[in-house]
Amino acid sequence: MSGPRRLARTWEVFPGSGYSTAWVDLGQGALTARGHAVGRDPEPYWLTYALETSDGYVTSRLHVTVETAATTRALDLRHASGRWTVDGAHRPDLDGALDCDLGLCPMTNTMPVLRHGLHRQPGTGPHHFLMAWVSVPDLAVEANRQTYTHLGRAEHGTRVRYESGDFRADIAFDDDGLVLDYPSLAASLPSVRPGVRGGHAP
Repeated sequence: MSGPRRLARTWEVFPGSGYSTAWVDLGQGALTARGHAVGRDPEPYWLTYALETSDGYVTSRLHVTVETAATTRALDLRHASGRWTVDGAHRPDLDGALDCDLGLCPMTNTMPVLRHGLHRQPGTGPHHFLMAWVSVPDLAVEANRQTYTHLGRAEHGTRVRYESGDFRADIAFDDDGLVLDYPSLAASLPSVRPGVRGGHAP
């Protein structure tokens, strides 16, 4: 049986005037990822995270550290048997959620898409989710309701409509379920092979 596939993606992130990179081990029904991000809005910050999921791409743990000029913050978000804790304290408002959603991080849009196969085929209709949403750079955690709806194939992947409150965006995902283009938030940058300068083959 083959092991997980290792993927890497870098996105330009527009609201934070920065970039986010994720290294992903994508297995059958589960994934792990680690990432780094840098942003300048509302203040310059550096962020690192580690994400783990259980079967069904259900979040089991998200650990995040943010460093600014004045302080370093850390968050330990955990989920087991339907129960969520934030830095060890039970958060009943999050119970029932399956996913985390790290602000300004395109990586965390992947789990619900993979779970329901929205990057490959249409579902039976809109899928409604309760998310453990983490704002950046302050790392506050809130319960957030979101809807994902398969729209159809695009030139290089599949488009899925994302809705939360009054916000709506039609996101393009690749065949691995990773974000290609998230209007107003992020866009995937072309991969560069190791040893190749400037993106051109020797």
